Parts: sequence; structure tokens; C-alpha cells
Amino acid sequence: MSTQWFPSLLPNNQQTALVENNQSYSYAELDHHVAKFTSGLLHGRSELNEQRIAFFIPASLDYVTVLLGVWRAGGIAVPLNVASAIGELEHYLSCAQASLLVVNPEYQSDELRSLCKELNISIATVAELMAPALESPPPRLTNQRKALMLFTSGTTSKPKGVVHTFHSLSAQITCLLQAWEWQNDDVIPLFLPLHHIHGIINVLCCGLWAGATVHLFPKFDTETISRQIAEKTYSVFMAVPTIYVKLIHYFATLPEPEVQAICQGFAEMRLNISGSAACPVPLFNQWQLLTGQVLLERYGMTEIGMGISNPYHGERRAGAVGQPLPGVAVRLADENNQLVLGEGEPGEIQIKSDNLFLEYWQNPKATAESFVDGWFCTGDMAVIEDGYYRIMGRTSIDIIKSGGYKLSALEIEGTLLNHPAISEVAVLGLADETWGEAVTAVAVLQPNCSLNYDELKHWCSDKMSAYKIPKRLHMVEALPRNAMGKVTKPDLKTQLGQV
Repeated sequence: MSTQWFPSLLPNNQQTALVENNQSYSYAELDHHVAKFTSGLLHGRSELNEQRIAFFIPASLDYVTVLLGVWRAGGIAVPLNVASAIGELEHYLSCAQASLLVVNPEYQSDELRSLCKELNISIATVAELMAPALESPPPRLTNQRKALMLFTSGTTSKPKGVVHTFHSLSAQITCLLQAWEWQNDDVIPLFLPLHHIHGIINVLCCGLWAGATVHLFPKFDTETISRQIAEKTYSVFMAVPTIYVKLIHYFATLPEPEVQAICQGFAEMRLNISGSAACPVPLFNQWQLLTGQVLLERYGMTEIGMGISNPYHGERRAGAVGQPLPGVAVRLADENNQLVLGEGEPGEIQIKSDNLFLEYWQNPKATAESFVDGWFCTGDMAVIEDGYYRIMGRTSIDIIKSGGYKLSALEIEGTLLNHPAISEVAVLGLADETWGEAVTAVAVLQPNCSLNYDELKHWCSDKMSAYKIPKRLHMVEALPRNAMGKVTKPDLKTQLGQV
């Protein structure tokens, strides 16, 4: 394969690739940045031979330069969560056996330098690694070379390093270019964390591969992004459900003309996508009512990229993640790995595709245990309803075994979110002598609202089967969430005194 890899990254391409702080960079300028960084990174060597190069940088020209430069030099890119604590960084860096950590100057704390010294890892900024002049072109790399290491969320075990090759990444990108009809005149804001497949592949890499323009934000800047939406800057918008909720809350603080301008800006986009956590049906409906946009919900994970999606053309169904993407085979299997064929019957999602990761880094046992006959076992439960997949949740945390029933926490949460007093809710199973696991609701209430268990039980009585109605109700100020806005239920169990 070409060291360029991205077809739009050419020395003579003057179309805008990136916008950061009102500064635009063409594909030609980006290519020049990447070439200088690659030369400095190689420093006379022929290639990096899959050395792990970690970087601790928010969304920026520097981030993109490092990502593409490491790939061009033949290394494995290891982007890290800029919100990580030092203990988490120690695990990531030692697990990856990184040889170099690239940081922004403001992230070079004494604590981080000490950690790198302890782990025998070099540390440098992008500016320090830029070569003053371009050296000889880097080598041509094969598709099977390892390219990217991302870490799992660690909700069920210590975070594992997920390794993707150039082949699996290009399969993921081209699959989404086809399914979501990316165009070279698309413009998209990127504010998602860039240590996660959602921001890296779905937004940044798809945008650059298509020759589109990506606006970079270190975090979600509600005011600035909303203003640009009102100015009709963007054609595509991808976010987690929490961002859509934040926008709706922000609308409530604005004069009606400003809200209308922002909603019109959304209405004129060609695509709004929600992912990385289940989109509640009430939110799906409210967003459509406000903006006219029917959110496209999809399903993916670190190991597979995107696997299932509602269609770009055709019905986008609330509460469902759609159908397999091009080049992706999906099946459901029961606890004995027998195929589940009937509609409405729950089973674990298993995937076979070129999109799949290569391995868990230096963990052959975990890698082997994740596959059955070449199918990757996702650990997510789903049902097929009228041809569309609906996610029930993680087998380890979202499937509650109560009174002989297997219940979907996500389904119960979706119903509870319709209660007028509930702003956010998480449902989990807590150990119980009678039920095995008692369905437990943990709720954040709307301002100036109150709710007790008896009121909730009565409200639920005509909305769900008796065995699904929560047996317990807890109130909290906020739900614990990870960087992608997904509720971390193990943390919630710990807060409630169960592990």
C-alpha cells in the first residue's frame, strides 16, 4: 500500500482539510506537516518497525500530524485519553511498551515526565520532533502491518490494547464512506475524544479519506459550535446522545429566534448520527421534532469499528441500530453458541468482517477466547425485530436475570425516561435473595421534581410487565460516565455498595 494511504493527502491539493481556531489548513499544508514530522520521527532510520508511539494530545493539527506521521513512518499509533489520570497512563504506556510519548507543551507535567523516566520512555513535543528539512520518502507499507492500538473501556476487566492493521482500518473507513455517502464537500465538527474509534475513524479518518473538511475542537464548545451550526457551516454532525441532550438544554437558555436559527442549521444538514451509547427513544423523537432530523443510530465497538447501522436512505427506526453494514456479517448466538434464528429471540451479537481487529496486544488467551469459529463475540445482546437489530445491552451488566427472566436494562431505561420527573436513569441488577437480581433504577430528577418508589411503581404499572418494574429506586445528583458519555455501571454498583 502507499505510504500516503489517504487519497486526498496530496502535495498539490488546496482544498481545506482542517480548521482549528479559525485557522485553515489545506490538504497540501497537512501533507507537508506530516512529511516533516515523519522525517523527524525516523531521524535517518528506514522505518519504525511497528514501534508503539503514544501521544497525549487533544483534537488539533498536532494530533492529526502525529497520527498520520506515525502511520507513514511504519509505527503503531497509540492515542491516549487526555483526561486520563497518571495511574491510567502508567497502565496504557507500560502495556503498549511505548518507546516515545508525544505531548502538547501544556501536558508536560513533572508527574508525567517522572513516569516516562521510570518506564524508560522518551517524551517530546511535536515541534521538537519536526525535521528542518524533508528526508528520503518513508517505505511502502503492507496492508497487514499493525497501525493502531486503542484501549478498551475497562468496564469488565483491565483495559486491553486492541490492535488494528492498515487493512482493518481501511475496511472500516471505506465501508462507512459507502454506507453514509461521504462527499468531498462535507464539513463536520470533531469534538469527540480522540482515543476512541468513534472520533478517530467515523469522523476524522472518514472525513480526510473523502477529502472533506474537519473542524477541530479540544472538547464540545456548545456556544461556538451552535453559532456555526446557525451559520450553516456543517453538513454532517456526529455525536453521542449526551451531546444532543446538552444541546436541547442549551436551547432552553436562548431566545426563540436563536433556537430557530440553530435548529434550521441542523435541518439543512444532510446527516445527524448518534452513537457510542444507546439513544433513548424520547431523545430520538424530541430531536426530530426540534430539527426535522431523523437521527441515524449505529452500533460498533473498539474491536470491530462499525458493524450495524440504520440506513442512510430508508427507515431509521427509533430504538434500533439497523442492519449489517456493507462487508459485515452478523449473527446471534445463545449461551451455548447455538444460532438464534427467530425474530424477537435474544442472542449475543457475533461479527465476521475485514473490519475486525487483529489481536489484543500480547494477550493471546483473551484474543482466542473472543472468537468462535472465526466469529468475534461482542458480549452485546440483541434481538431482531422486523429485520432491524435492537441492542439489549452488555451480557455482563445490562442483561438482568431476575425471577427467571432475562431483562434488558436498556429497554427499561427507555421506558423510565418518559417519566416527567426523570432526567436521566440507569437500570441495573443488584443481588437479591428473592429475585436473584433485583431490577434497580438509579435516577437523576428534573429540577424542582420529586419522586418516590410507590409513585414510580404506579406509573410503571400500565407501561411494562410487572416483572420488569424496578424493585428499588435510588436518587443521585449525577450518573458516573466515561469519556464517551456512557454510564459506567460498575462504578454505580460500587457507589451503591455492590461490586
